[in-house]
Amino acid sequence: MRHEYKAAIQEILHPLVRCRRLNLAGIAGTAVLGIVAGPLISAKQPPRPHVLLIYTDDQGYGDVSALNPESKFQTPNLDRLVHEGVAFTDAHSPDTVCTPSRYGLLTGRYSWRTGMKKGVMGSEGKGLIAEGRTTLASFLRDSGYRTAMVGKWHLGMTFHGRKGDRDWSRPVLDGPVDKGFDYFYGIPASMNYGVLTYIENRRILDPPTLWTQKKPNEIAIADYRITPPYAPSRAGGDLEVAPSFDDQQVLTVFTKRAVQWLDDFASANDDERFFLYVAYTSPHKPVIPIAEFQGKSEAGAYGDFMMETDAHIGSLLDALDRNDLTQDTLVLVTSDNGPETTYRARLSRFGHASAGGLRGGKRDLYEGGHRVPFVVRWPAVAKPGQRSSDLVCQTDVLATMADVLGRELDPDEGEDSVSFLPILQSGQRPARPPVIHHSSAGYFAIRDGRWKLNMIRGSGGSLAPRLVEAKPGERQFELYDLSADLAETTDVAGQETAVVSRLRDEITRIVTSGRSRPGPPAHNDGARWWKELTWLEPQASER
Repeated sequence: MRHEYKAAIQEILHPLVRCRRLNLAGIAGTAVLGIVAGPLISAKQPPRPHVLLIYTDDQGYGDVSALNPESKFQTPNLDRLVHEGVAFTDAHSPDTVCTPSRYGLLTGRYSWRTGMKKGVMGSEGKGLIAEGRTTLASFLRDSGYRTAMVGKWHLGMTFHGRKGDRDWSRPVLDGPVDKGFDYFYGIPASMNYGVLTYIENRRILDPPTLWTQKKPNEIAIADYRITPPYAPSRAGGDLEVAPSFDDQQVLTVFTKRAVQWLDDFASANDDERFFLYVAYTSPHKPVIPIAEFQGKSEAGAYGDFMMETDAHIGSLLDALDRNDLTQDTLVLVTSDNGPETTYRARLSRFGHASAGGLRGGKRDLYEGGHRVPFVVRWPAVAKPGQRSSDLVCQTDVLATMADVLGRELDPDEGEDSVSFLPILQSGQRPARPPVIHHSSAGYFAIRDGRWKLNMIRGSGGSLAPRLVEAKPGERQFELYDLSADLAETTDVAGQETAVVSRLRDEITRIVTSGRSRPGPPAHNDGARWWKELTWLEPQASER
């Protein structure tokens, strides 16, 4: 009861009082990065846009037909955004799996700086976004925006009771409306984790009182279904599910709710700005296109599912057009990581390269794991039809919006966020700090310009990484020159030892100082050293 009361009070007071987080010192002995620096405030401040952020789930770089000439299906609505906006060809998710990428997108901070050093969350648990941590939603709400989220959260939330003994009448805590969103409609996490029902704000709409398990999916490669009939007891499976829940209708439900929210906003507001975050559950498993799209592609059920996803995105764009919001809205579409491992079978069977010819996929340090579609359309500012090869990361969205609004981030906000507004305005941006890549098993790589240094040998994915036996005192790395070898076929670490040394120093600085952008040393949550920091020695005090 105390937590519910506290949450309710915070919701009332939020417009008046902004909770701040104490910024602690970084690791002793770490070099200070320099003076506090804010975003790159442009000389000519652009107009305040509405913001529509669309996040797909497990969509690879090659799953946009405008970016993949050999695609076995068409995505006309994503292609429309490419032609009308800026397509970033060297853009990256903050991680290679769901939860940590969503954290980085919303906070501008790498997820491995939290206590969660690898893997993903389930459907419930203490929220990964700490109380008082600035999010994209809270930042925009504090700037006068109406903020809403529709879709998959997957950052933790708290239900009352334990599995098998729940009180579904009590409010959900630590969810989106506690992290800056005025409105939320969606599901807790990926469908394979259970608690399958829709939540509106803090309210469970249909209590998940039945039980189910993964069922065969006859139309997709190595897949499953979450579909009725459901069982009245836990003997029928370990996934809690509402009687009304239907996995195949989730995308349609999300789109209808998001379109209705846009229509309601347009009819009720003249001057207010909106931020709408739509997080789809596709093309993540279960791959379950509705009947209208089945058999439409040349890439099996996955291609059909991507075509359906594209159609839902088209419905959102139509809502902007219908409400005369298109010109004033910044639309950003991107994905939380690369394609699921079924991409290999899809390439072999259908000739469709979901990873776009890149090495690896979801969970991997290689480019296919984190180089993702990233398209921005903003008619009032960005010239249409541009392709940018500038290095960007989804953590950069927060600093970009701060730049758009002419505000500076505080030192304890968006520690790994760098504005890409100058690219939208002029096609150019000053040099940025290196980007850190992170695998599902917790291993690291660093990217700076043409060079990418993997801090281990192997993908760093779910399976144990392949480590080459080293001589005493040696560290094992993989170095790739992406300007000449985007497919990462040739490791040049042995020939470019100076580059290896420089990048090793850079990643050490970024990890141990608690930040990427300039500012005073910050702190990483939890242990100061953990075993996936393979190139660093444990602190003497932790031996």
